Amino acid sequence: MKKGNEIEILIEDMEFPSKGIAHYEDRKVYAKNCFPGQKVFGRVTKKKQDYAEIKPLEIRERASYEIEQKCPHFGICGGCSSQTVPYEKQLSFKEEQVKKLFAEAGIEMGEYKGILHSPITWEYRNKMEFTFGDEEKGGELTLGMHMKGKSFGIINVDQCCLVDEDFRKILSLTVEYFRQKQLPYYRLMSRQGYLRNLIVRKGKNTNEILVNLVTTTQMDFDLTEWIDLIKGQTYMGKLVTIIHTENNSFSDAVVPEKVNILFGCGYIMEEILGLKFKISPFSFFQTNSLGAEVLYGTVRDLMGDASNKIVFDLYCGTGTIGQIAAGKAEKVVGIELIEEAVKAANENASLNALKNCTFIAGDVAKTVNTLKHKPDIIILDPPRSGVMPKAMEHVINFKAKDIIYVSCNPKTLVSDLGKLKYAGYKIEESILVDMFPNTPHVETVVKLTKTAGF
Repeated sequence: MKKGNEIEILIEDMEFPSKGIAHYEDRKVYAKNCFPGQKVFGRVTKKKQDYAEIKPLEIRERASYEIEQKCPHFGICGGCSSQTVPYEKQLSFKEEQVKKLFAEAGIEMGEYKGILHSPITWEYRNKMEFTFGDEEKGGELTLGMHMKGKSFGIINVDQCCLVDEDFRKILSLTVEYFRQKQLPYYRLMSRQGYLRNLIVRKGKNTNEILVNLVTTTQMDFDLTEWIDLIKGQTYMGKLVTIIHTENNSFSDAVVPEKVNILFGCGYIMEEILGLKFKISPFSFFQTNSLGAEVLYGTVRDLMGDASNKIVFDLYCGTGTIGQIAAGKAEKVVGIELIEEAVKAANENASLNALKNCTFIAGDVAKTVNTLKHKPDIIILDPPRSGVMPKAMEHVINFKAKDIIYVSCNPKTLVSDLGKLKYAGYKIEESILVDMFPNTPHVETVVKLTKTAGF
């Protein structure tokens, strides 16, 4: 086996996140987004002494349990990689992969309560960020997602099944309009072009729709005709705002250098577990609203009776978890690095008449050391990278009786749990929540309790 060789392998096992495992000659071979029972043909991209990685080029034989794809873009678009796996089987695979990570790290799961389903498995996303581009150099304008295995190709996802018909309609109207106008999309390498992204958000429980067009300032184009086109449609939901974001950054990320409200109020509202949340164009909010109700309800249940307890909500984002926890707690203090998110958190707390919530902007590692209160319960919901070492020191030093850790990345979770275990915390309960059907991702929620003597 050499780098660049093309080989066929039989997937025997998996590890998080949906990385297929096979054996070829004397090595373990990994293949991304492949499943046990599949025969996969691919090119060797990495070769080490005891393992190799391949880039899958073709599924030559499907697993016996696979079903037909639902989305016509499957296999070309880089998303929804597990949609040919029946949903119950997807859940089983996710459980196995997370349990394997815990076992390999020597971390017990306490009372394992299984995996909770997403209430819906399709059309569940409340936000999509589409990119302007083309499928091949010189091709017609497209608007959608990055093509699988390509650095720059964009496939038009006008039949995407992760979103509802309102998203698909807005996408189709927009790309067809700008094709007619023959406007150039932004090219990262040359740093030239106008059209960058289309972001659509829709409250699943409120049906309010936000449309955000992202461009450079390299052209002075009158958007009035496009605005009237979008406003003049009939939707299942209600269009409440249209925004134009100016972004001249060199990166692929959407950087809101200037945000212009073209129509409406500039935000949408969403409701979760009886509370209202204002979502601005760049607020973080769980992309599966119905799944978020399951996740946040789980956290609230794990708190138990907290009527006389102080809760710290660290990495609080727009304060969703903290506000849901506030109904059971004496006081909630949230910390978040992004100032816009904290502003939204405080606005939402006011909107929901929650007088026992305070949200503070700052680096968790630094800000927790300045707080006057001592927590009885700490809720951790960090980014994929986990809790930073300095922040973890402060979390441990608070000696809170209970910690509830919400993780979108079980790999960093088990590492952090090892540190908490060493500091005298015992894992009482673990539960998985599937927020992202037909993808490899899953949320893990763990409750820890401080043991006596520490």
